[in-house]
Amino acid sequence: MAGPSTMVDAAGARCTRESVRAYRRACDFRARYRRWVGREYHRLSMADRQASDGTVTRRRIPDEVLSAAHARAAARAARDWTEADRLRAQIEAAGWKIADRGTDFALTPAAEPDLPGDGRTRYGASANVPSRLEETPVGVATVVLVATDWPEDLARALAGLGEHAPEGTSVVVVADDPSTDQAAALESLEAGAGTGGLPVEVVWTSARLGQAGAVNSGVRRAPGPVVVLLDTSVEVTGDAIGPLVSALEEPSAAVAGGWGIVSRDLRRFEDAPPGDVDAIEAYCLAFRRADFAERGPLDERFRFYRNLDIWWSLVLRDEGRGSVPRRAVALGGLPLVRHEHRGYAGLAPDERDRRSKRNFYRIIDRFGSRRDLLVRPG
Repeated sequence: MAGPSTMVDAAGARCTRESVRAYRRACDFRARYRRWVGREYHRLSMADRQASDGTVTRRRIPDEVLSAAHARAAARAARDWTEADRLRAQIEAAGWKIADRGTDFALTPAAEPDLPGDGRTRYGASANVPSRLEETPVGVATVVLVATDWPEDLARALAGLGEHAPEGTSVVVVADDPSTDQAAALESLEAGAGTGGLPVEVVWTSARLGQAGAVNSGVRRAPGPVVVLLDTSVEVTGDAIGPLVSALEEPSAAVAGGWGIVSRDLRRFEDAPPGDVDAIEAYCLAFRRADFAERGPLDERFRFYRNLDIWWSLVLRDEGRGSVPRRAVALGGLPLVRHEHRGYAGLAPDERDRRSKRNFYRIIDRFGSRRDLLVRPG
């Protein structure tokens, strides 16, 4: 047995108390060194950005962001999730994203840079798009379309709008980091081809913002008092804009469209006939621009399109607990034809379901207990 001034290590060797102290000092030095290296690694792991001329720039992580990230790592280690969430919000508010890597973390800028050139600016974030929301609205309505791929779908939607939309209708197309073919078509559109005489503005992004980010970008440029989100899979065969604008003249109506859905429990939704519904599907969804300014923007964690329409419909309708919610109105007989939705059909079923569920959890997080928002709760 070891005496009072010694101890036995795991291999049975005899160690003096002095050697143990020296060992502990060495461990403490190594730990402090690792922390210093880690801090410097994070400080220097600045996000690379490649400009159009091929040069690479780096963004330095601000000291306050780095300190908050280390404090968050400590809070997570202590299982203080409230503090960890608070610090994540602080980091994100400063324009950075944090991703956990076990006990470590990685910091990246929350937005891509804006890229000027070729006579236009490609925006790295919806918030960077110059806003018209404070301007006096003009015209009847603005139709917002998101263009990523499939230029023939966009051309079909624009052709129908150009032929049938009433005077005073404007169009904003968000070129959300489009494919090469789509970008070429959009450049022709900017030159005046395929607009059908409608005023059309194209908003370009420098990276794929996702569905909510792209919609936010487009609505910020909308001059009309009513915004109509139109999916490029929808063909316009008559005046659908006029009836939507008329429906929103009723003060109790918050959102209107061609296809509505209802639920009894906010967990399962099904198609509904025309009339009052719980939510409007995003194939064609209209709302007041002023409501977007007051209640928006859309939550940009909705990168995939599915279920964003439910969330936004409920946001527009919600007047708070204890108050009568505003209405969602599905209009029957709108001259609209739905074609294959490429964003849906182009994904493997497992991946489509995974993205859809992730979006649906966000609805449950905010509205899961709000059965007062349902027109016919179970």
